[in-house]
Amino acid sequence: MASCQSSSVAEEPLESILPENFETPPTIEDVFAPDYWDDAQLVWSDEFDGTALSAENWKLETGNHGWGNNELQNYISEGNVEVGDGTLKIIAKKETFDGSNYTSARLNSKKEFRYGKMEIRAKIPEYKGKGIWPALWMLGYDINSVGWPACGEIDIMEYVSYSPNEVHFSIHSTANNHVKGTQITSGPVPMETIEEEFHTYGVLWTDKYMKFYIDTAENVQLNFIRPANSNSDNWPFSKPFYFLMNIAVGGNWGGLEGVDNTIFPAVMEVDYVRVYQK
Repeated sequence: MASCQSSSVAEEPLESILPENFETPPTIEDVFAPDYWDDAQLVWSDEFDGTALSAENWKLETGNHGWGNNELQNYISEGNVEVGDGTLKIIAKKETFDGSNYTSARLNSKKEFRYGKMEIRAKIPEYKGKGIWPALWMLGYDINSVGWPACGEIDIMEYVSYSPNEVHFSIHSTANNHVKGTQITSGPVPMETIEEEFHTYGVLWTDKYMKFYIDTAENVQLNFIRPANSNSDNWPFSKPFYFLMNIAVGGNWGGLEGVDNTIFPAVMEVDYVRVYQK
């Protein structure tokens, strides 16, 4: 019955049995708290100062194979990118090059990021007619090994010129993508000044959600919460992603109502790309 007897040994204070180098574990922050992003720090940016594209920050992806969407442009490495007066200019042109009747540029960031407040301030090409498809977006770093859509896609801004004064925000994964017609999307968001003024397009990205917004983080247009039973098919968003910026011509969506050849050259200006993290 010894185990039922009360001990006469006093309990040692907790402080005396902790190792000298013990550190209290940090408090886990609530990512849904209204002030969660208030102390996020700028960790990477390109302000596009100077007169040349930073080879340290960007690489140009090239080709005219349709890019999975039957697009018409040839992305080439020279002649379609300019930097000056504090902005990057991505230019789509009506010109023949290596079997294509249009040229453009597609920029990929060399650095990858996992979670953060991602912002791109840009001005969509002046509205002149149908046929272009500018986009500011992100892809999973493992696209070359797992392919699309398993890599995941985060569309920070998409625009098709046959539908002016509107912008779209979307995500794509194996479970939710436009090929299946199951993509998670804001649908068309009205923006009367999208072609005339610079706007900030952003996403707040944590391990619990992605929130897409215009100009301020409070102006959320699409809120995607991580599924309760998440897996790599419906939430491939817990790994690094890289930025892409481009203007496509035609394609399954951009060319849905044809291409007006009088709209070229079409220029998208980017003021900056910024990444803030906790």
